[in-house]
Parts: sequence; C-alpha cells; structure tokens
Amino acid sequence: MNDPQVTIALKRFLLIEACPEAWKGLDLYIIRDDEVVFYVGQSQLAFSRVWEHLLGGFKGHSMVGRFVWSNWPTSMRFTIDLLSSQSEPFKAVGYDVDAAEQLLIRQRSPCFNVAHNKQPTPIPSRYRPANARLRFRGGLRRLLYEAERAVRLEDNRLLVE
Repeated sequence: MNDPQVTIALKRFLLIEACPEAWKGLDLYIIRDDEVVFYVGQSQLAFSRVWEHLLGGFKGHSMVGRFVWSNWPTSMRFTIDLLSSQSEPFKAVGYDVDAAEQLLIRQRSPCFNVAHNKQPTPIPSRYRPANARLRFRGGLRRLLYEAERAVRLEDNRLLVE
C-alpha cells in the first residue's frame, strides 16, 4: 500500500503559500530534527495547522512555533512530516485520528507534547529554549527571504554535484 505522507525541510515548507491538493488529506504532523521529535499534532488540514503554529510563535501563542523562531536560522533545517491517519501504520488504532496522534506521541516522546507523553524528551542543549529572546529583525517577510535564499543555495549545490 502506498501510504500518503510528505517529508519536507522547514525552509522549503515556508515557501509554500497554499496547501497542495495532494496534501489536503493529511491530518497528522510532526515537527522534528534528525534526532529529536519536538511536536506531534493533528488537524483536519495538517498543513494549515503547522502554519498556525509558526505564525503563533511570533506572539508566543504556540510554544513549538516560538521554539522554531527562537532557534532561527538553525531551525531552517528542521523537518516537517505530514501524515494520514488513514494510512497502514494506523490500522491497529482503527484509523482514528485522535488514537493515531496518541500513538505517535507514545512512540516518539516529543519535547513539547505533554498529554499522552509519560516522558517528554528534553530539548537538546544545542537549542535555545522556546522562551528565549528572538535574535532576528524584519518579521516573517525577512525569514521567508532567508529560507528562499537557503533553498536556492542548496539547489545550486545539488546541481553542481
């Protein structure tokens, strides 16, 4: 079975303004780096919910969003996974989105999930805490410019190799 899922670097996610049609059935999301899961969540439209976290981070309305911006530009390398609760890995929980989210939380022990998480993973010391002062100026427009620039540089490097 081909399980619908998207794995994308945060810097690339930031450059997508509207949810692609193929992603509209994805109702679970994971925000992580290569070693640690920071947050697991669910929403009818995971793409939009991730954006809500990111935008809410500027005003402190989302702890994980704030964490992303507190760790900019390092966080450009974070990964966003978008998944479907209707895919094979969630058959054992009856493809129920709430149960699928809880399963992911129990399996991954994310740093910022408290509910259903007996032992949240500590935030690695290489990262600044979510309540750290933001170190950039210029707001979202500036961050999008930096993300776009990083993507162009990465793509150019791949062309040369």
